[in-house]
Amino acid sequence: MAVETTPETPQIPLWNDPAHDIDTRVSALIEAMTLDEKIAQLYGVWVGASAEGGEVAPHQHEMDDAVDLDALLPAGLGQLTRPFGTAPVDPALGALSLMRTQARITAANRFGIPAVAHEECLAGFATWQATAYPVPLSWGASFDPDLIREMAAAIGRDMRAVGVHQGLAPVLDVVRDARWGRVEETIGEDPYLVGTIGTAYVRGLESAGIVATLKHFVGYSASRAGRNLAPVSAGPRERADVLLPPFEMALREGGARSVMHAYTDTDGLPSVADEALLTELLRDTWGFDGTVVADYFGIAFLRILHGLAGDWADAAGTALRAGVDVELPTVKTFGAPLTEAVRAGRVPEALIDRALRRVLAQKARLGLLDPDWSPVPPALAAADPADPDALRGTVDLDSPANRELARTVAEEAVVLLSNDGVLPLAAPRRIALVGPNAEEATAVLGCYSFPQHVGVHHPDQPVGIELPTLRESLEREFPDAEVTVVRGTGVDDGDTSSLADAVAAARDADVVVAVLGDRAGLFGRGTSGEGCDVESLALPGAQQHLLDALLDSGTPVVTVLLAGRPYALGRAVEESAAVVQSFFPGAEGTPALAGVLSGRVNPSGRLPVSVPRGSGTQPSTYLGARLAQASEVSNVDPTAAFPFGHGLSYTRFVWSDLAVDTDTAATDGEVTLAFTVRNAGERPGTEVVQLYLHDPVASVVQPVQRLVGFTRVPLRAGESRRLRVTVPADVASFTGRDGRRVVEPGELELRLSASSGDPRLTARVTLEGPEHHVDHTRRFHALFEEDTAMTA
Repeated sequence: MAVETTPETPQIPLWNDPAHDIDTRVSALIEAMTLDEKIAQLYGVWVGASAEGGEVAPHQHEMDDAVDLDALLPAGLGQLTRPFGTAPVDPALGALSLMRTQARITAANRFGIPAVAHEECLAGFATWQATAYPVPLSWGASFDPDLIREMAAAIGRDMRAVGVHQGLAPVLDVVRDARWGRVEETIGEDPYLVGTIGTAYVRGLESAGIVATLKHFVGYSASRAGRNLAPVSAGPRERADVLLPPFEMALREGGARSVMHAYTDTDGLPSVADEALLTELLRDTWGFDGTVVADYFGIAFLRILHGLAGDWADAAGTALRAGVDVELPTVKTFGAPLTEAVRAGRVPEALIDRALRRVLAQKARLGLLDPDWSPVPPALAAADPADPDALRGTVDLDSPANRELARTVAEEAVVLLSNDGVLPLAAPRRIALVGPNAEEATAVLGCYSFPQHVGVHHPDQPVGIELPTLRESLEREFPDAEVTVVRGTGVDDGDTSSLADAVAAARDADVVVAVLGDRAGLFGRGTSGEGCDVESLALPGAQQHLLDALLDSGTPVVTVLLAGRPYALGRAVEESAAVVQSFFPGAEGTPALAGVLSGRVNPSGRLPVSVPRGSGTQPSTYLGARLAQASEVSNVDPTAAFPFGHGLSYTRFVWSDLAVDTDTAATDGEVTLAFTVRNAGERPGTEVVQLYLHDPVASVVQPVQRLVGFTRVPLRAGESRRLRVTVPADVASFTGRDGRRVVEPGELELRLSASSGDPRLTARVTLEGPEHHVDHTRRFHALFEEDTAMTA
């Protein structure tokens, strides 16, 4: 198709012309490409930015083959893997390095197509000197979608400023077994909470122009015994009603443009090879038109780990047929093996074209095919690339605004589990700060933070961001107090040689702050993180021994947890004067904790995962059916010490005056509840209202209750608010016996609750009429709003 031009207008190829629709542009480009050029758009290369601002260099990983960029680039390149997140590099020089590399890529291929640059952004932009935000489990604890959207937008703006296009987040896996090492990366154990908070993150990231990547699709968190990559035994109903809904929500309401497959196999079929999942459900049913990217080395795992492929070409063809479009992190199966397989007729070229169309359409939407595209990122728009030394230190990825936002998220995510009145601390003179995380600066960071993920491999390099220890934050918060620090034991070394010193310090203090929990790491280098699974939920190492000794000291003990998963706390559940839970709260985590201890911050976090009473009751979440609860037919009691949604405040809230607009509704209708929440205390605070649905009789076994809505209600001392919540019948739907999602007639209980274990007001309603079948277009939310006319 020719492009009309005038003598003053130089002719540009159709695919570069934004006057045409994207499908037309992409079709023309595909038609013009050779097989080698097509396949080159379907893989990435793992690179590291130059510390001096030069071009990136290929990163060598034990799973990689050596990459010759000079040989690859004439055909083009689909993606650049983690140019910032592979080694410490000054952000401005990293941006310069990426800019020069993109110029090289576009000059080398005859169509001038740039690569998509992707990075990790699970708890902030995972690069040196960038703000480390709280981990996703803390996002869940905040129960604040608006705040998480704001945080994600800030992360996205920083990434976009330096030339990144795609972020490999959020994780939408629903916790099924807290022994799994990657619990810290999840948002919680309830699909509605995960979906709502995850969707907010997607909206924020996408608002900054970054392609959000939903992972891991699907079932990764349900691996047997919580072991990383272990097979998944979830049935089709658990998959449909627990594991899939967060992805449905984030795609439909969040507009995510990419999905990453899970490593695991479900009932013998790996997600990377599951055409029913990646094509029939994701694309044909849900209508997703973005890209499906491989989890790192996931396609090669079809041969190495799963035994589904006899060679690399077989692995590549299997993944393409299933619906995977891009091989990450670097070229292996989608390189020469795939090219040769297509030429030999083993893999249809139509599968290449199908994946290519999605990849090129995404690049077009990112503006990468436009004639005015420039490799210069916004952060370097006014810079002189000829003087790299002058650029050093000019790009700030850890701004005061970022830190303030990180502090707000951390403060909202701190959960006060118990309190006998010792908190807030009233000007203590002597504080014994005891435990392995008392003076450990990185104790606030998760495994996908840059310092813990990459920085540990560069011990001579500074951390790059300010990480105050809890000691430092307590000394700032209580300037008149004497703070004595004793380590007591390591996180997991089992050392008890300083136990006596810890007890002596406790006896000499007015209060003990016991700082326990995890060390984030990868593949056994930590107690929490990818590949850091555990056999039980007992505190790591000798920490319980230390905690028990402190409880015996006679001094009130405030137990503070900096952790990536919930742990059984033994005697401390009843005997600790207070228990404060935080989940790797990020760079501003210790000031947030100190603020909660002093009362400067009134805690409002709620548990996104249950805290177990016993260390060996997994797998167990609050979503269990009746026979998953404590009963006379088993001697094992899985009842949580602190249930999902639990969290205390320094003020007191009273709920009252429940009104229901009707006690009957159609199976395709809705019910509206109204009620009043009053702050009956003497200080401002925030209540988190949670709505749970209980279905007493159904055609298939149901959880005793499940979350269908929530809202945060900030109230001044003495203030009341009248709230309305509209509950569509759709939220009562589940997967019926025939595999279709159905709303059945019958009685329901709608429980307005402070937690899954603390219902405050209950409405009983009856759905009438025929069974009503719904699908992915159903209404997801019970919607809360304030009745301003009734608020005082």
